[in-house]
Amino acid sequence: MPISPLLSVDGLTASVDEKTILHDVNLNIPAGETHVLMGPNGAGKSTLGHLIMGDPAYTQDAGTILFDGQDMSGLSPDKRSRAGIFLSFQAPVEIPGVPLSSFLRATIAGRPGLEMRGKEFRRRMKELCAELDMDPAYLNRELGVGFSGGEKKKVEMLQLLLLQPKLAILDETDSGLDVDALGVVSRGMDLYRKSTDGTLLIITHNTRILEHLDVDRVHVMVNGRVVREDDASLIDWIDENGFESFERAAENDAAENAR
Repeated sequence: MPISPLLSVDGLTASVDEKTILHDVNLNIPAGETHVLMGPNGAGKSTLGHLIMGDPAYTQDAGTILFDGQDMSGLSPDKRSRAGIFLSFQAPVEIPGVPLSSFLRATIAGRPGLEMRGKEFRRRMKELCAELDMDPAYLNRELGVGFSGGEKKKVEMLQLLLLQPKLAILDETDSGLDVDALGVVSRGMDLYRKSTDGTLLIITHNTRILEHLDVDRVHVMVNGRVVREDDASLIDWIDENGFESFERAAENDAAENAR
């Protein structure tokens, strides 16, 4: 009997301000695998990640999102988070007045297996900072305030390793990172996979961050549609040829359908 995927997106059509931006999207990700969603800027990749997370800015017009056998429709982002979904953001928010350590303690509150007493929490934070080559002094700073882009992405890796979600959706995590920060993010993803046997969906248009990852499947999105799916060899092809052929094919299909 085939095993159901951890995440199953079936026939997903979605809109924002009554404008359709995703069209009949299908995506299946088995537990323990690393999948990559690629495509040109504006293809709808980040939108899909936000819809899986339940962002209320988008409207799910048709289709289903099943996670770990549960229909996510109608569930708020916090409930999806507690079910085991994690989403990193292209531009993490800043929250003045809230120390990073307080924010992290709040994220694990009430989560079975993750709650810790103060001394245990501080020890765990020290361990994770060491694994990510982060200064523990970060924990005393206001969340995101004054952080560089690379520092914000490091903090997201810290959250990822602390929360140990079943599925981590990393949205353009490599955007704007220098070589050192990119190395920390790559290390965080590797630690997550090894420590939890977690499942990854990496959303990107750049192949740099994928160089040291064992990728199981690659999905290509153009104009709100998944137009190609293949194994990891597709990454090298895209690195050499780009997305132009996929975009031309999508334009030709749209022209044919308009006739």
